[in-house]
Amino acid sequence: MKSLRTYSIPFTGLKLGKHQFEFTVDDAFFDEFDYSLVKKANLQCQVELDKQETMLILDFHISGTVNATCDRCLAEYPQPLDITEQQIAKFSDEVIDEDDEIITLNKNDHEINVAGLIYEYINVAMPFISVCGDEGNTSYCDKEMLEKLNNLSGNEGQNEQTDPRWDVLRKINK
Repeated sequence: MKSLRTYSIPFTGLKLGKHQFEFTVDDAFFDEFDYSLVKKANLQCQVELDKQETMLILDFHISGTVNATCDRCLAEYPQPLDITEQQIAKFSDEVIDEDDEIITLNKNDHEINVAGLIYEYINVAMPFISVCGDEGNTSYCDKEMLEKLNNLSGNEGQNEQTDPRWDVLRKINK
């Protein structure tokens, strides 16, 4: 977790207004998170911090590629990501229930660590089903694996005999 300190933004000495910060998100970043789904990445994160008197508005833009595994052919391929998110951090001495929308900072806080936010935004942006291409049309697709899957599926024009018990259920849909 020590290397995640580089993802902290000190805001106490900043003037009111907008400030730019850049972070590199790579393999070392994801090594800090146990059980991370993402292991390898090459991403750039730009954070625009708008410091106001009562709050901080953080605008994130994360772009680059993440190594993903195709759910169809099991080949590794670079998954492009382009993420735009916003987070608000409010200054308050009162104890406020933590909300996913707003982060509460008290008067003793002098910096905000954005590593957890970056990690969350990247994981949420990953596709639910990772596919390296349509029907193996990319150079990353493992064509040998797709052939084996087609052979094992038995869809090669063989005479399929069905269980007669299913015929009754098929009539329901018609």
